[in-house]
Amino acid sequence: MQIRHQDRKVYFKEQIYTTNKYVIPFIEKHMPIDANTRVLEIGCGEGGNLEPFLDINCQVVGIDLNEGKIKKGRAYFETHERKNNIKFIYRDIYKIDLEEIGNFDLIILRDVIEHIYDQDKFMSYVKKFLSSKGKIFFGFPPWQMPFGGHQQICKSKIASKLPYYHLFPKPIYTSLLKLFGESEVTIRNLVEIKETGISIDRFERILKKENYKVDEKKEFLINPNYEVKFNLTPRKQFSLISAIPYFKNYFTTCCYCLISNPK
Repeated sequence: MQIRHQDRKVYFKEQIYTTNKYVIPFIEKHMPIDANTRVLEIGCGEGGNLEPFLDINCQVVGIDLNEGKIKKGRAYFETHERKNNIKFIYRDIYKIDLEEIGNFDLIILRDVIEHIYDQDKFMSYVKKFLSSKGKIFFGFPPWQMPFGGHQQICKSKIASKLPYYHLFPKPIYTSLLKLFGESEVTIRNLVEIKETGISIDRFERILKKENYKVDEKKEFLINPNYEVKFNLTPRKQFSLISAIPYFKNYFTTCCYCLISNPK
């Protein structure tokens, strides 16, 4: 298992780096981000993606289903000079009332949408948390890409570095994971991702169905987060590959998308 999956502080710092260098500049092309900006992250983990927004004095809220990560997040920000500007909530987003947290100018889902069941329902539901000019940022790996199954979390070196085998039918995939010696918990988590993984094409269909406006979409051959993870230079996907529906999912490691609700 990679160090970043054993030490959550490493993952936390990676999130800070990539959000500062790539996510915020991507968003700022379409909206100002300052002390007047209210930011909500759904699936926030320990809050690494939120720290850069907190540093520029935004009001931020993080929501996650993992109580342990929420507790660590609160501990990480205990000494932050703007700790009063951040709030962590351990709860299902479907069980949070609008009156409790209010509307937001920006909602972030980074490496999260591919973990959500019934994404159609979610994309319809999340609109209610947007302000009149609010936007949602998504960053996610297409399911069919080499490691779209998140198998990099495996303990086995072979299992964690073998590409594309998450695309096998569920019985074969599960048998391989058992053969590699993965725990029942890991196998269960990976099978769950197999059930929720999303392609760029399906994501776009949901946006169209829900009448969202796409401010900008950018597909990457080399994920921006790979810079801090693997010392690789991020690279936009080749135009020819991006132009081919479905096929592009196999060779695109990340998709950034900023959308608005045209209400």
